Amino acid sequence: MSNENENQDIVDNPEVNETQTEEQPTAQAEAPAANDLQAKNDELKDKYVRLFADFDNYKKRVARERLELIKDASKDVIMNLLPILDDFERALRAAETATEVAPVAEGMTLIQHKLIKNLEQKGLKAVNPKGEAFDAEYHEAITEIPAPTEDLKGKVVDVVEKGYYLNDRIIRYAKVVVGK
Repeated sequence: MSNENENQDIVDNPEVNETQTEEQPTAQAEAPAANDLQAKNDELKDKYVRLFADFDNYKKRVARERLELIKDASKDVIMNLLPILDDFERALRAAETATEVAPVAEGMTLIQHKLIKNLEQKGLKAVNPKGEAFDAEYHEAITEIPAPTEDLKGKVVDVVEKGYYLNDRIIRYAKVVVGK
């Protein structure tokens, strides 16, 4: 009977009833909030994973496109040079049976001009710095010789190999002889 009295006291005691009723709704309210947070967390993780995968695919696609662009660029240059190669082959066959040198030399000169014109269209520009002041930024000194005249001291006396620019960027420095 004492158990029944204690239970009756708990039911009749308003302080105990308030505590029990307040805790139950709070726990019930926290459960949906936790579920909402978990769902939101799962949604954000899914978005992150998808975004990361999209970015990774983008990087791979750009790398693949860059390789294709490089291949296509070299293909374009090669296709433009093939007719010049054909001209050289014809000139060599003609040189085998030629009795005079002048027509063969003229043909080689025409082929050279055609090649230079083709390369210039692609952005190549030759540099012949003979007579200019030596500049280590643009020239590579092979040797120094005594200057033939006083005004050629510190200047380019002779060019061993021309330098070349490709679209205003040096791709080969001119190899020069400098007067001292």
